[in-house]
Formats: sequence, structure tokens, C-alpha cells
Amino acid sequence: MKTNNKALQAALAYYDNVRDRYIETLEDKGLAFTQPNQGADARRALRSELRRRGACFANAGASIRVGWISQACIECTGNRGSETFSTTFKCHRDCYFCFNYNQADYDKFVREGCPWEEGLDRAAHTYEHLACLGLTGGEPLLNLDDTIRFLERAGELFPNAHKRMYTSGDLLTEEAAKRLRDAGLHEIRFSVKNDDPEKLQQRVLANMELAGRYIPDVMVEMPIVPGTETEMKELMRRFDKAGIKGMNLLEFCFPFHSWDEFARRGFEIRNPPFDVMYDYGYSGGLPVAGSEELALSLMLFALDEGLSFGLHYCSLDNKHRSEMRQMNERAAHVHPCYQFDEGDFFLKTAKVYGDDRALARAVLDGAGCTDYLVDEEEASVAFPPRYLPVLKGTPVTPVSSVAVLEAHEDGHYLSEVAIQPIEELEAASGTQSGMAGDQKAARSAQRDTADNPATQR
Repeated sequence: MKTNNKALQAALAYYDNVRDRYIETLEDKGLAFTQPNQGADARRALRSELRRRGACFANAGASIRVGWISQACIECTGNRGSETFSTTFKCHRDCYFCFNYNQADYDKFVREGCPWEEGLDRAAHTYEHLACLGLTGGEPLLNLDDTIRFLERAGELFPNAHKRMYTSGDLLTEEAAKRLRDAGLHEIRFSVKNDDPEKLQQRVLANMELAGRYIPDVMVEMPIVPGTETEMKELMRRFDKAGIKGMNLLEFCFPFHSWDEFARRGFEIRNPPFDVMYDYGYSGGLPVAGSEELALSLMLFALDEGLSFGLHYCSLDNKHRSEMRQMNERAAHVHPCYQFDEGDFFLKTAKVYGDDRALARAVLDGAGCTDYLVDEEEASVAFPPRYLPVLKGTPVTPVSSVAVLEAHEDGHYLSEVAIQPIEELEAASGTQSGMAGDQKAARSAQRDTADNPATQR
């Protein structure tokens, strides 16, 4: 953004530099990024059309759905408990985009299997209840007996939990489907490869129909690879004929290995890769440019075609939401100046910089604001976001300060990871939500101050 406020300029430049250094470091390793914000207008237009067509947006726009959605997808970023386990990392497929190679002890878990019994027991000591349990791989059907034992043990420890399993699908048999049903499996997700030979695709599609006779919820979950629009449309028609209940369209990602496979297909990384630059723990990697645009286009195609199954676009940002909620929700009331954003699950405060401070303080004081965080070194004043509306119409440029609660040996502390001008947030969203929503929802801040304990020192 353009501003004459030197202190704000310095703060914005700091985070621009963080982003630029991150990208330059990866470019030095051979990765290719698009031009900054390439495709952003197309993504906004597709999102706007989906919203017009009745799609539901969640998690600050990171999750978009039409129709039915798995309970597990809702609980993934919910607060009722969701855990995913593996019995093995062994797999009969060799997908160049698989991110299991990033997992700790990958080679060991391929050879020896994963310590799922220990993981379930640890979960039982951690949670009184779990809403959802997932079993992934590797390929769980390579050792059906272990998969059945996992489901049975999970049912003993968490009898009310929704249980799902991920599979490539080609190894499913009728006997296996019966055993999975009897062991309490509620949902099976087929990971379909759009470049599989036709004969293999036919087998997987037939197994979807087979699964539907025994398992309540049959889904497809697959990354949406740029350049596959024609193949994907035909596959989606075939999914509908197979009778699936829903489809998760995943943002296609580079998992920090096998870049040569991505490069030879002409792929580039979206720039910037994240709305908020941070060292996320999710092993999925970086978003491939063009994947979101194709995924959203396919959702509109499904609506036009009248396909019967539910659609859910799960972006890489949505994968990060669960991590952010687990990190930050505990600090929701850490200080009156901070709020826990129920959309993207970051901790946020509002800030003004430099020459804006005096006028902002005068207006905020007049509105009844009593809570501030003053940082003389960066020439900023932070205040509760619900007071943002009172600065509307003034020559002040407030920003959203985005923070995370980080754990270190000496304890926990808040770490600022981004600042976002409020005007840009409103323009980008096209609707008022999250921090920007405070401009609309908090117009009563002045009259409500006395009744809100969060405003009291």
C-alpha cells in the first residue's frame, strides 16, 4: 500500500522483506515462482461467482463447500477433537507429489510400520472424547488385519468417534469392505489419480460402487493438478455415476522434494505462497499456481452439470487452520488488546503507527477505549480491534497485527508474524469478515464498553 507514514512504511517493508527473502532462498534452490499475485483476480472472480451460486465459505475463505460435507472435514478445524493415524507408510504407489517423505522416521515406518497403538493410547490420555479419527498411510489396505485392529481399538477407546480411512482404492475387495464395515468404519476416501491407466481407473470406480454397499459415506479426495481440466470433468461425471457422497478438491502442493518432476510439467509456485508467511508445521509444502483456479472452476462445472455429490475445496491455508487453532485458541484472552479470530484462528490486535498515533489515541479515548499496548521502538500503539469503527472517516491508517502463540523452553510468548492494512483486507475479501468484520460488527463499541469485561484492565 502507499502511505507517507514512515513508521508504517518501515513495518510493512519489514514483512515484505521476510516474504521476498523466503522466495529468493527457494528460487536459489531451483524452485520457480509466478509473478507476484498472478491469478489473484481470477481467484477472486471465481470465489465471487461461487458465493453468488450459494457456496458456503468457512475458515476465512480457506474452505468452500457446496452441499454435503464430511463431519471429519468440519471437525478438522473444530474444537471437539480430531486425530489422524497411520498403521504403515508402506505404499504400492509412487506419487511424485506425496508428502510422506517429509515425515519423521519415514524409512523406519515403511519397514516396520507405525506405532499406532501407542498413538491411540496417548490420545486416550489426552482427550476425554474425540469427534473424529482418521486412518491414512501409506496404504492401509496393504495390511488389512492391522487396519481392522486399529478400527476396533479406536472404537473401544472412542466409541462415539466418526472413523474414516484413506485409500488409493484399487486393493479394496468385497471381503475387505465387509470387514471394514463390521469394524466400525463410517467413511472411506478414495485418492484417485487422474493420470492412472484407464483399466486401473475402472477398477477404482467399480470399488467405489462396491464400498457404497457396505460403508455409509464414500468420498473422493484428490489434489487438483493444473492442466487437467478435461480429464477432471470426465472423472467427476464418472464419480457421480459411481454414487459417491462427496468430493474433496485439494489444493495441489509441492512437498519440498522431487522438484524436477514438478518443473518438467511446467509447474510454478504461487506467489506469495501464503497469505500470512509463517513456518507452518503441516508437511504438505507449497501451493502450486493454478490449482485453486481449476478447483473452483470444477465446482462451478459440477453445479452447471447438476452433479449430485457434495463438493468441498480444501486449500493449503485450510490445512494450516487446524494448527493455528491448536496453537492460538488457548491465548484467546491473553490481553484485552488481542482477539482470537474465529475465521483464520490467528491472534489479532489493531495498530496505528507514527504520526497517526496522537489522533488515533484522541479518537479512541473519546470512544471509551482504555486498553493500549505502546511500542516506542517501532512507534506504534495497539488497541482492541472492536474499536476500529471509530477511526472510520479519519485520516488514520490502521492495520491488523497478526500474531501466534509460540512455545519455547522458557515459556510461551506472542510473536507478530504479519501486519495487514484494514482497507486491503476489506478489498480482498469482498465481504466483511474476520478483522475487517470488526468495522461492521463493532459499531456499538462505545456504548457497550462499560458492559464488556474484556475492556476492563
